[in-house]
Amino acid sequence: MERVEPIRSEKKIKDLKKYPLGAGNMRNYALIVLGLNTALRISDILQLTWEDVYDFEEKTFKTHVYIKEQRTGKDKKFLLNKNTIEGLLKHKRKLGHINHQDYIFSSRNGENKAITRHMAIRIIKESCAAVGIKEHVGCHSLRKTFGYHSWKKGVPVPVLMELFNHSTQAITKLYLGISQDDIDDVYRLVEL
Repeated sequence: MERVEPIRSEKKIKDLKKYPLGAGNMRNYALIVLGLNTALRISDILQLTWEDVYDFEEKTFKTHVYIKEQRTGKDKKFLLNKNTIEGLLKHKRKLGHINHQDYIFSSRNGENKAITRHMAIRIIKESCAAVGIKEHVGCHSLRKTFGYHSWKKGVPVPVLMELFNHSTQAITKLYLGISQDDIDDVYRLVEL
């Protein structure tokens, strides 16, 4: 798997979210917003069904989602924040009727099949290119972007390690995509 970078510019992230909205593609918008706000791997995102995120009895989105990670087999609980719920709601409204077992990111080819990882990569790369994101990006860029911006806002590495379900802090530090600009910012901040 090739190494991808987080999206460091908050303006570019906003542009990235606006791009599918402008095209009226709520599925792709929800995919990008969910990826940016949950730090899930694409394999876990693509397996989500509406039942995972939506309470059909209460007719409302759940506050927390429980999954078993595909790659690690570990249980994971995560919060659906305001932006994620908004993205899912836009997608749900565009679809109209949804069933419990329908994949959230369903393919247009075939009955109740999730889009493929290849399609997700294409969506993300094309969207990033369209808004001028120059970093080497892929599906994991959304996960890394969450980590990078969490770290920049002061979330400690051990908390991010737990959030990512990493076994070591060294792995988490690699995820953060710390650049020379970030190191230079420390020198600017600490003038003794």
